[in-house]
Amino acid sequence: MANSVNVAVSRQAETEVSVSLSRQATVRDQLLETARNLERMSADAEIVDTLAAVGQKCSDALRHGKKILFAGNGGSAADAQHLAGELVSRFAYDRPGLAAFALTTDTSVITAIGNDYGYDRLFARQVQAVGVAGDVLVGISTSGRSPNILAALGVAREHGLVTVGLTGRSGGQMPPLCDFLLCVPSDSTPRIQEGHIAMGHAICQIIEAELFPRD
Repeated sequence: MANSVNVAVSRQAETEVSVSLSRQATVRDQLLETARNLERMSADAEIVDTLAAVGQKCSDALRHGKKILFAGNGGSAADAQHLAGELVSRFAYDRPGLAAFALTTDTSVITAIGNDYGYDRLFARQVQAVGVAGDVLVGISTSGRSPNILAALGVAREHGLVTVGLTGRSGGQMPPLCDFLLCVPSDSTPRIQEGHIAMGHAICQIIEAELFPRD
């Protein structure tokens, strides 16, 4: 009986070690994929140049009393709120707050628009209500095919806003609606989302440095 128990314990320990090693391999694989994706982005001259141009355009808008609007669905909604928070509060260091808003946060507005006009008009209606010429709208969609993001970009263009799209490799249907298009060179949703935050942070860094330079 004792030998049987010892064998069972030994097998359980081996199984636990095997599972632990598998988990560690998963973590390493994910981190390596992320690193490779970010390396491809940093080596892409078009991405780098476009990010620099977007950062300048956002800085100019804020300098002239305009605002930056962010919109996205699901994980991209979280990204929209994340980036707005970096600008309203702070990114790398203390400085005055900046006019940035995520169009994903007011549940009364969102449910009213969804109920009265449909989910596809969720962001377009808000852009029409608060957007003015010279503002910047950043539409975030991993697929580039989110109907409510496309509609918002269309309305933004009609009202003279600068339109910026964050999406994946294909660009989806966003290219003709965007003054600036930033495509993460991946077809994987997690990698695209990670790329969007990295891009957003680069834009925030430029804005903060240009509007509130430090020695």
